[in-house]
Amino acid sequence: MRQTENSILQNLDWKCIGLYLALIFIGMLNVYSVSFDEAHPSLFYFGGTQGKQLIWILISLFIGFCILLTEPRFFSQTAYIFYGVGLVLLVAVLATATATKGAKSWFGIGAFGIQPSEFAKFTTSLALARYLGGLGVDLKEVRVKAIAFALILIPMGLVFLQNDTGSTLVFCSLFLVLFREGLSGKLLLYPILLGLLIIGAYLFGPYIMGGVVVVGLAGSLLFSRKTKKDILNRVFLLAFLLGIVFVANPVYEKVLAQHQKDRIDILFGKTEDLKKTGYNVNQSKIAIGSGGFLGKGYLQGTQTQYNFVPEQSTDFIFCTIGEEWGFVGSAITIVVYIFFFIHLITMAERQRSRFARIYGYCLASILFFHFAVNIGMTISLFPVMGIPLPFISYGGSSLLAFTMFLFVFIRQDASRNNLI
Repeated sequence: MRQTENSILQNLDWKCIGLYLALIFIGMLNVYSVSFDEAHPSLFYFGGTQGKQLIWILISLFIGFCILLTEPRFFSQTAYIFYGVGLVLLVAVLATATATKGAKSWFGIGAFGIQPSEFAKFTTSLALARYLGGLGVDLKEVRVKAIAFALILIPMGLVFLQNDTGSTLVFCSLFLVLFREGLSGKLLLYPILLGLLIIGAYLFGPYIMGGVVVVGLAGSLLFSRKTKKDILNRVFLLAFLLGIVFVANPVYEKVLAQHQKDRIDILFGKTEDLKKTGYNVNQSKIAIGSGGFLGKGYLQGTQTQYNFVPEQSTDFIFCTIGEEWGFVGSAITIVVYIFFFIHLITMAERQRSRFARIYGYCLASILFFHFAVNIGMTISLFPVMGIPLPFISYGGSSLLAFTMFLFVFIRQDASRNNLI
């Protein structure tokens, strides 16, 4: 039965919308602070960053409202079309866009830019939810695993070709959704162990880590049945792991771009370059640390007002919060995010439709990845990789894409009792 507009408004999750608006408000306050110019102090100065962000907020709210008035089944029925359009845009930007800061990720439209990879996260989540939400789809089947992996890896590969490492890694968060839907937890353990081996080879050298692998597998053999099959399995596993250990560093040297290697070296303390590659993070930590408990006050942050931190309105917006609002402001922002994520998971679990539940987990996973990595890189827990802070960082593509992403889920939730 088709819902009326009044019943839709009654069933909307206003707590979720309130948390979204709170993050938008925090973002607008801090974007205004970063872009503050005494010559153009008005929030409505559309020639400045603050005015452009306000335009994107209004556009996003309008699109979000339109989504709430859309029939919820429209998104599941057209999921593959959205996915196809997303892929076409990713190919088009590769073919036509001019490289900006080493990445071919943007379409220029007048004074504005559109980044297709931001929307691809949304369209990929729609397609993944549509496929896994189908009747009789079981992730224990090899064919189902292969198709689900392909739906994620194809756009992920196209974004990687754009030389946008940060956005490429965001797609990895979608694999977490597969474990919620029945994928074996062992498959999550393997990449973690491989990652630790690769980091170990980078830090301690391949021979030491190779020795660790040999000792570990030899020790596990002592507690096995020592059948011919067990021995052969460990021999093959030993060969594979040693290959990873000894190939890791050559790949690091030959495949990664110099700026990527520099960021990794600084993260793990192998080098310290506070004037070039490490400059952004160092200035960010100075800004956050100087804020103290209560902060320096709104529009009073010296690092912020004197533009010491590059990309401060986008990738490093959190250090503005830290400097001007201090520990209290940073903690409040993080708490708002945590409540937001918990609420999204709660909403996902109450869905009657598999499509809506899976889609909700895709949304929560991607937003959490952005949140954790963005804040982590401002305090040097992660290498700098150009990932915006959801709903807070300046940027029309990310704000609009995340708003569409969220409001489609809110619309699904409002009709959850009518969807199966």
